[in-house]
Amino acid sequence: MRYIGECAIIFGITLVGELLNAVLPFPVPAGVYGLFLLLFLLCKGIVKLEDVEATGNFFLDIMPIMFIPATVGLIEQFGLIKEILVPIVVISLLSTLAVMAVTGKTAELMMGKGKGKEGDRQ
Repeated sequence: MRYIGECAIIFGITLVGELLNAVLPFPVPAGVYGLFLLLFLLCKGIVKLEDVEATGNFFLDIMPIMFIPATVGLIEQFGLIKEILVPIVVISLLSTLAVMAVTGKTAELMMGKGKGKEGDRQ
């Protein structure tokens, strides 16, 4: 019964995200509205982590299964994809390295600024 209640909370927040997507004129996916709404509710204590934790962990555990249909679709279309496989792999590798570098530098900057503020307080 606990999982049904947790699913109701998560799906209810997702529904509100869908409604916000339909009402607001911004080019933001409905899932992003739902995620920010859930984050807001968790930060304000309106929804407690314990209220959604078990179902959220379950969804994370089964997430790899959701990639199976996409993978099968790619395998079925391999004849079309093999012509552009090298550019796809190169672009994927370069973009992954770029994201890793930017994320690392951003984390370094944020950690460096945090240490500087602590040092000023002493």
